[in-house]
Amino acid sequence: MTDSLLIHRRELDFQLFELLDAEGLTRRARYAEHSRETFTAAIDSAHAIATEHFVPHNRKSDEHEPRFEDGRVVIIPEVKAALDAQTGAGWIAATHDEALGGMQLPVLVAQACGSLFKGANVATSSYAMLTTANANVIRRFGSEAQQRRYLPGLLAGRFFGTMALTEPQAGSSLSDLKTSATPRGDGTYSIRGQKIFISGGDHELSENIVHLVLARIEGAPPGVKGISLFIVPKHRVDDAGRVGERNDVTLAGLIHKMGWRGTTSTVLSFGDRGDCVGELVGEPHQGLACMFHMMNEARIGVGLGAVMLGWRGYLASLDYARNRPQGRLPGSKDPTEPQLPLIRHADIRRMLLAQKAYVEGGYGLCLYAARLVDEQKTAEDEAARREAGLLLDLLTPVVKSWPSQWCLEANSLAIQIHGGYGYTRDYPVEQFYRDNRLNPIHEGTHGIQALDLLGRKVVMQQGAALAALAQRVQQTVAQALGVPELRAEAQALEAALGEVRQTLAVIGPLLREDGERALANASVFLEAFGHTVIAWNWLQQALAAQAALPRASGEDEAFYRGKLHACRWFYRWELPRTRAQHELLRSLDDLTLTMAPDWF
Repeated sequence: MTDSLLIHRRELDFQLFELLDAEGLTRRARYAEHSRETFTAAIDSAHAIATEHFVPHNRKSDEHEPRFEDGRVVIIPEVKAALDAQTGAGWIAATHDEALGGMQLPVLVAQACGSLFKGANVATSSYAMLTTANANVIRRFGSEAQQRRYLPGLLAGRFFGTMALTEPQAGSSLSDLKTSATPRGDGTYSIRGQKIFISGGDHELSENIVHLVLARIEGAPPGVKGISLFIVPKHRVDDAGRVGERNDVTLAGLIHKMGWRGTTSTVLSFGDRGDCVGELVGEPHQGLACMFHMMNEARIGVGLGAVMLGWRGYLASLDYARNRPQGRLPGSKDPTEPQLPLIRHADIRRMLLAQKAYVEGGYGLCLYAARLVDEQKTAEDEAARREAGLLLDLLTPVVKSWPSQWCLEANSLAIQIHGGYGYTRDYPVEQFYRDNRLNPIHEGTHGIQALDLLGRKVVMQQGAALAALAQRVQQTVAQALGVPELRAEAQALEAALGEVRQTLAVIGPLLREDGERALANASVFLEAFGHTVIAWNWLQQALAAQAALPRASGEDEAFYRGKLHACRWFYRWELPRTRAQHELLRSLDDLTLTMAPDWF
């Protein structure tokens, strides 16, 4: 794999092997059969499948979205062909045990490979992403019988999976779910209710679809404490994993979206005929904890998908800027001079620099989160595993939301660089923007992630997760203070971390006294905190680049100098905005609360 329209290969190698030490994972027993060579081969394989099977129909699946005809979903044939190629190569089971048909790849490497599928065709790749997350929930919380019944089909790609949370009357308010589960007397439950916005909820791409459904058992406590999780297959499955008769799950309709059109978005009815059979996963009333395992994994996937759509737009606009002649420099007075490529104009380079800073920073953040999953699962001591889990809990809202906001902005800048052409369907950047616009919404909106971060994550366990992050940030700061070229950035990051602490010193106590006021501007905190985390990641990238620069030449030297320049840009243009945000937060401004509804 050389440079492609998906991502710079040099970037991928830098993140994996120079920044995150993927090769070091091979010293652990679980990954001992792997090496840098096997990781590289996996990346090459993923890239080949992504470019040969996913890229070619990305536009076609957008223009010919799934249709509901004669009670069935009709999807262009290229989608199934691509997914067959992906599942046939074992990608759904990439991180699972070899005994289950998996590759036992580290999550870090698997996510890097998965990013190529997302970048190639985010809509088609979502079917496999959801299936992987679905299988991981059943592997962790399902009974041995459930694992035997469903895992082989899911991991082989014969079954696809979904998660079915949202209901028409509840939206994101899971405490208001009404789908019911009634014991049938044989250990199974009768499921009745309706779910909406279920991605991949119906199709004919696989033998079966395994829905993970949130529902309430009769007599359950109100609110989220009364929610349980159920396996509800489209077709019933016997103990040997064989597909049988149709379950009472009905496609009530398709939803037509602004972007991400190639994925079926469905309204599903469960139990219209009173014969929908579901199996309880885990303990009664613990469904939300089980489902959050899938949701948190999906949130990392959302962030990574947002990054890759940002990458696609960045690379497309970079190519356009290099090849499109237009205008002359401001000092030119001769209209007969040849026009210059767009990239020669300072404002174009400003927009390219912003995109580079957003997508490379976001990519580093998402892969760091994947590395934390590996640490949580395979670190050598319990303390390291526990700390990795804390950091992952703290950063997940940022991993989901920061790329969804700022890589969408990268897509907007890509359109701007194309000028009028960018707003047409003759160029791909308008689709990348439409596809990416979903990411600030699904798997928990920007506002919900903000409430989670400020209301729970930064204060959980008396601030233990934030303390762990601050310690790692300070280690990076100390290292960078010893590098003259990066001393200014180190001081700026230390100051930004101090701003976070000062803000929490004001808001933290208020969370207990007046939660509504404390959380009124939570989204501003998420933005400021996210920028601080990205600044930390950029300083780590700059340290690696600065250390490698003396030995570099040619394209490598240009790569490292580009890293250092993008880091400086982020610190001069982006990080300073957090100071004003923290001042606003610490003022406890209440304008959003005191604006009366009838004043709008």
